[in-house]
Amino acid sequence: MTEKSSQTLVMKFGGTSVGSAQSMAQAARIIKDARAEWSQVVVVTSAIAGATNALLDSAICAAKGDLHPLFETEKWLLTNHLKIADALITDPARRTQLKQDIEKLVAAFGDLCRAIGVLGESSPRALDAVASLGERLCVRLLAAVCESTGVPAQYVESTQLIITNNNFQSAHPNFGATTFATRARLGPLLQAGIVPIVTGFIGATPEGIITTLGRGGSDYSAAILGAVLPADDVWIWTDVDGVMTADPRMVPDARTLPEISYGEIAELAYYGAKVLHPKTVRPVVEAGIGLRICNTFNPSHPGTRLVASNKTSKAVQSEKVIKAVTAIRKQRLVTIEGRGMLGVPGVAARAFAAVASTGTSVPLITQASSEQSICFAVPSESAEAVLAALQKVFAIELADKDIDQVWATDDVSIITVVGTGTRNTPGVAGHIFSKLGQANVNVLAIAHGSSDVSVSMVVESIDDEKSVRALHELIVK
Repeated sequence: MTEKSSQTLVMKFGGTSVGSAQSMAQAARIIKDARAEWSQVVVVTSAIAGATNALLDSAICAAKGDLHPLFETEKWLLTNHLKIADALITDPARRTQLKQDIEKLVAAFGDLCRAIGVLGESSPRALDAVASLGERLCVRLLAAVCESTGVPAQYVESTQLIITNNNFQSAHPNFGATTFATRARLGPLLQAGIVPIVTGFIGATPEGIITTLGRGGSDYSAAILGAVLPADDVWIWTDVDGVMTADPRMVPDARTLPEISYGEIAELAYYGAKVLHPKTVRPVVEAGIGLRICNTFNPSHPGTRLVASNKTSKAVQSEKVIKAVTAIRKQRLVTIEGRGMLGVPGVAARAFAAVASTGTSVPLITQASSEQSICFAVPSESAEAVLAALQKVFAIELADKDIDQVWATDDVSIITVVGTGTRNTPGVAGHIFSKLGQANVNVLAIAHGSSDVSVSMVVESIDDEKSVRALHELIVK
């Protein structure tokens, strides 16, 4: 393009996209190229790959009195961030200042962990303060690298932009307050031609206390900022060529989808596809802005473009009703069953209130038409807590034999087939279950939502890869 457009672009870079000097240099080149084509560019960055896990593991160990992981993480953080600074920051004074900033933040991390060690407790609020340090380190580094390439950039901590409630570790943004704060802080920078480099994943309460948006929340940060600015496009830069038809580790011939609907990507993200945070879609859809998923290491690839909808009729004509297959592992099926449940109101409400009290999310629910059983999936690590809560809530019914038992299976996997038209296209379900039958896979439970975008099946964990490969044949056929 010879002239810049009058549009605003938000780009988000994941941890692998900034995880080394080579990767960060590539990210900086992408930012420079985007600035040549877009009049206003905002960049959101994750922590460098591995940082958040190391930070949280250190804090949890510190609460148990073990400070050895802390020392290792401090060394790792300093080594990896300073190595990138030495390789990419050309101005000596700027490099010295950056190193001092990095050392101060790493020291602050050490102080936080030692305080957690003294208390012997790692509260959600404390964990958010610790987890935020990865992004706070990276944003300073990436801004300095961009400056070294000739791009005027300034780091901005999103505690100044994204205002949330105090639900630490999975905070919810206040979009009204966030809109006001974001426009007030970023507007002058953008008008001055400066690229704001913003921390992903984190926000703050109205009182300024650091919160996080949940693991993988940098995608969500980009969507929030894109919605409130508003931007014209949000690009998520990752380490794959967009949304794929299946996990290539399970299916070697999986391929990139050039286009996918918001409904389809929401189902994929919810049911295990790691390419996009599940909460990312809503702000983008409601703001009516574009979303694209791209590969930092293959920037010429068009990636996957998200669109408002795919017409079922076109999907049928091109035999692309099924777009992708995904799997969630390490789930357990919990069943509440008993003849005394028949016709008794409120059983489901009490059951799911008990599940909610444990802080557990339920990805799949199925119920027998006779009302003699309710079955739902929960993450394996939450199953014991869920069973205990249910047994407590239904203690009287269990004693009176109105409910025969509350129990959970061993580990299972949820296999989800995603594609617009899976509900309204005749024969799709038949093809799905025929394929699984031919692969000798037994289906333990089924859920088919009214959204017409997905069909989910529960299978034994030993059968998950076999199931995904078998169903993927319906796409490539």
